[in-house]
Amino acid sequence: MARGEGGEQSSNASLLHKGPSNGVKPVAKHEKRGHLSVCSKLCYAIGGAPYQITGCALGFFLQIYLLDVALVDPFYASIILFVGRAWDAITDPTVGFLVSRSPWTRFGKMMPWIVLSTPLAVVCYFLIWYVPPIDQGKIIWYLMFYCLFQTLQTCFHVPYSALTMFISSEQKERDSATAYRMTVEVLGAVIGTGIQGQIVGLANAPCIPVGDALNSSSQDFGPEVNISQRHISLEHTRQAYMIASGVISAIYILCAVTVFCGVKERKETTRVRTEPMSFFQGIRLVMGHGPYAKLVMGFLFTSLAFMLLEGNFALFCCYTLGFRDDFQNILLVIMFSAALTIPFWQWFLIRFGKKTAVYCGTTSAIPFLILVILLKSNLIVTYIISFATGVSIAAAFLLPWSMLPDVVDDFKVHNPEAQGHEAIFYSFYVFFTKFASGVSLGISTLSLDFAGYVTRGCSQPVEVDITLKVLVSAAPIFLIIIGLIIFITYPINEERRQGNRKLLNEQRENELDSETDSTETDGSVV
Repeated sequence: MARGEGGEQSSNASLLHKGPSNGVKPVAKHEKRGHLSVCSKLCYAIGGAPYQITGCALGFFLQIYLLDVALVDPFYASIILFVGRAWDAITDPTVGFLVSRSPWTRFGKMMPWIVLSTPLAVVCYFLIWYVPPIDQGKIIWYLMFYCLFQTLQTCFHVPYSALTMFISSEQKERDSATAYRMTVEVLGAVIGTGIQGQIVGLANAPCIPVGDALNSSSQDFGPEVNISQRHISLEHTRQAYMIASGVISAIYILCAVTVFCGVKERKETTRVRTEPMSFFQGIRLVMGHGPYAKLVMGFLFTSLAFMLLEGNFALFCCYTLGFRDDFQNILLVIMFSAALTIPFWQWFLIRFGKKTAVYCGTTSAIPFLILVILLKSNLIVTYIISFATGVSIAAAFLLPWSMLPDVVDDFKVHNPEAQGHEAIFYSFYVFFTKFASGVSLGISTLSLDFAGYVTRGCSQPVEVDITLKVLVSAAPIFLIIIGLIIFITYPINEERRQGNRKLLNEQRENELDSETDSTETDGSVV
């Protein structure tokens, strides 16, 4: 937001000085205050990059890092991934509750959380990618720093997500800022995937032949199949992961500084008129709103589908498709495609509506999820399928964050006496998506353990191959279908959304008029 746009007191002062000559000018003034400059939207959007950069690096690479680089047993790796994500999910509503109870400061309500959590989060993130020189305490090391990082990143991301409701009172401006944010977030995913993948790809962990039977199966992949370079040691690979984490940590800090310097919170866009409530009262209030519950449940299943794909696609490329030295480039194509198509989905949801965009965007992934396991392994075909899958991932990035403000507005219309709970809405959505991520990572890694996954093997047993196909194709398709069935009952269509916008604008205009009349009365008495 432009620095010239002020808060509640300055807006009231300007109304007093100029005085409304009729009923139109206060509305025009209100509309002007709700406008966001391109610079403000860009600065706000950049704040979403750290979450996606670190999230993609962890989502795509942490599983294969724990298994093939840190040499953690698959069973313990599944515990680290599940407990870390489950802990992260628990912290989201807790942080959301604390943020909603936070007082306003000279920097705003959300900004102190974003700034203070950044340095500690960066340190913990770096230590996740360090292999400690102790075998016995390795599991405790990764579990501790993974949980600490997730907690500190929650202290960044929940306030940042709720900041959407504080940068403008206009729904159109918030949707536009969300589109900017989603574009930058997908670009952040490209950056995270590119930095981690390209740096690590230069020092790919060497594989170990696992016997004649397994070695012979690797010959069926054809000339495109590649085996990691044998002159690179495991220590080189570990150093590459640390270099990548250092670069990502520097970007994390830069993005946080940009948000702090370029975004201003607007106190008057969300007036807190209710008494502070307990944590469980907040849960009941938020989850009791039907449209929110349906939206969260629908995206819970679709998010779980794409997280299963994200968490296992690197292993799928390495072992099922046989592209051990190209998997990082395939992942980069997916995220690059998603970044390119975010503007298209923003246009699509404006032109055809958000529910239609959900159905079209999510279902478009299904044919390609089927093709990737049915077609014979071919690098060019894999790149094409990956690019097409990225189009659907772009919709999965954009739509939840574009639809959440609509649910919050709907809640405000139906509960005008209960305001100031935006952080709780956003934190519970993040809670469910992160819990889904923890479940997907835990179940998938445990499934690979039961299937007989061979650490650092140049090839894997047939059971592992089948398990990976289920995890990246059959299971995601099933979850997408369930999510779309739930979305049928989602009640906020375009007509209701526009009606809520009109009612909220009238509420804000009435508040401005009443505050102006009250101030003028006090002045005349004096």
